[in-house]
Amino acid sequence: WLAFALPLVAMVLDYLDGRVARWRHRASPLGRELDSLADLISFGVAPAVLGFSVGLRGAWDALVLVYFVSCGLSRLARYNVTAADLADESGKVKYFEGTPIPTSVILVALLAVLTWLGRIDGELPLGRIRFLNASFHPLVVLYAISGSAMISKTLRVPKA
Repeated sequence: WLAFALPLVAMVLDYLDGRVARWRHRASPLGRELDSLADLISFGVAPAVLGFSVGLRGAWDALVLVYFVSCGLSRLARYNVTAADLADESGKVKYFEGTPIPTSVILVALLAVLTWLGRIDGELPLGRIRFLNASFHPLVVLYAISGSAMISKTLRVPKA
C-alpha cells in the first residue's frame, strides 16, 4: 500500500517544491533537471513498476510499459527545452504541450483500487490475450494512451 501512496506524496512534494522555489525566487538549471529526474521516477517509472507488479507481465505489456516511461522521459525533456519558448513576457508558461507527467497518478489510483478489489494478476479486468506467442493485457492500453497524451504536441493543457 505504501507503494501506491508514494506517488501521491511525490505529487504533493513536487507542487510544494515549485511553490517554494517561486516564492524564494530561487531557481537553477540543476534544480530543474533534478526536478525532472524526480518526476520521471515518481510518475513514470513507479507507475510502470506498479503495473508490472499487479500483473501486467506479458511481453507486449512490458513493451507498452517501456513506451510509457519513454514518453514520460520525452515529455519532461521537451518541456525543459521548450519552456522558455512557451513562456509569455512575465516568464510564465500558460499551458503544457501534452499532459503533465504527474497525471499518471490516475493510473496508480486505478491500480490501487484493483488491488483493493482483488482484481490483480490473473483477475485483471479485460483478461489476457495471446498475440504472436506473447501475452497482452488490454488494461495496459491505458498506459499507452497516457504516454501518448504526454507527448502530444497538439494537446494543450492550461497550466494552473
